[in-house]
Amino acid sequence: MDTTAYDQFLRAKFVKTQTNGIEVLDLHPVLYDFQRDICQWALRKGSAAVFAAPGMGKTLIQCEWARHIPGRVLLFAPLAVTHQTVREAQDKLGMVIQYARHQDAITERVVITNYEMWPHFTGLDIAGIVLDESGILKSLVGKTRQALTTYFAHVPYKLCCTATPAPNDVAEIANHA
Repeated sequence: MDTTAYDQFLRAKFVKTQTNGIEVLDLHPVLYDFQRDICQWALRKGSAAVFAAPGMGKTLIQCEWARHIPGRVLLFAPLAVTHQTVREAQDKLGMVIQYARHQDAITERVVITNYEMWPHFTGLDIAGIVLDESGILKSLVGKTRQALTTYFAHVPYKLCCTATPAPNDVAEIANHA
């Protein structure tokens, strides 16, 4: 039985992901080995999602990722998390992340704001975007998800960070993709 045609058919269906990332070996020493590995992987991919349980250090991973992206990086997070991220980046990484409510107030390369402020950043020239607590993308028809995926589709470097999604929640995983 000749399976050549079927093999060719299957090979045509194979999807190879494109990477637009960067290779970074020198990450901050405060990161644990597993955090360093995750951060290096995400940087190599260019666009990635970090699904890690609470307490695994997603904040440090995303801040270190942002540090190495060439150009301005905009982080979105729930309001209650923004100032905690600014403090943690400064205290543990010695990194300055500016909290801003509008793009006109930006003075730093890495900026964080809360999700509700996205309309104030749509004209900003950014190289990278981080979505902290990216489970906000779960709803297919959610206004925030639709806005973020529309207005920031052109951004070359993207990182989503959230606790591990439900393994059977295909919509949540697909929306992250």
